[in-house]
Amino acid sequence: MTFFLGTHIPSWLSNAGVPLFVSHRRLIGRKTFPRALTTWALDSGGFTEISMHGEWTISPATYIAAVRRYSEEIGRLQWASPQDWMCEPWIIQKTGLTVTEHQHRTIHNYLELKAAAPDLPFIPVLQGWERADYQRCADLYEDAGIDLAAEPIVGIGSVCRRQHMKEAADIIADAVQRGIRVHGFGFKITGLRRVGHLLTSSDSMAWSFHARHRPPLPGCTHKTCANCRRYALRWRAKPLAAIDEAHANNPSHHRLEHAA
Repeated sequence: MTFFLGTHIPSWLSNAGVPLFVSHRRLIGRKTFPRALTTWALDSGGFTEISMHGEWTISPATYIAAVRRYSEEIGRLQWASPQDWMCEPWIIQKTGLTVTEHQHRTIHNYLELKAAAPDLPFIPVLQGWERADYQRCADLYEDAGIDLAAEPIVGIGSVCRRQHMKEAADIIADAVQRGIRVHGFGFKITGLRRVGHLLTSSDSMAWSFHARHRPPLPGCTHKTCANCRRYALRWRAKPLAAIDEAHANNPSHHRLEHAA
């Protein structure tokens, strides 16, 4: 299981030494990029984009060009999120569209990105809100000719704000039963304790919020450690421990994973 430490500081790609999760919104517009010394994954910034605008204002061609630059100039890009459409009720209210339409747009974008740039590591993302929505979304991918079980990783969207709920665990379990290797976006400690054994990878930058409300580490001279690499790397031990706890509490699943 790979845990990607989320960061809003792109320079960490050259010095953090652990897998990182970086948003397109933090890289766009930069003239130069750090050279990655670690593997990393790219968040498209879709939640912020649609929250702000109610739609994607970045064209697929522009996004592809940016991801190609990241892949070539930063290097070691493991995968990139598509320009997916989240399905939280307040997002649906913002766009005025239906969950089904958001799913169709998510799948269409993935197909468009892969057709235009088959060499870039875009991943499919399952979107929905109710448990049945995600099952329908997986069926829609299959109808479009995408074998999700054959993909290296598939993101599960719109669950991070309710990851402590049983429904989120059921949604992920449904995907795993289909043979899908799942990435959990923005999973916090409580969520990882519940479903860490089901995930192939996850990410979080909750460390920054956590640091903002606590005194800086001994030896740190800044006001808070909300931008502190030392704090983030120390905090990283907590989600890793939660993942280990999930595996320890689900040994039969752990054995099946190793057998596979």
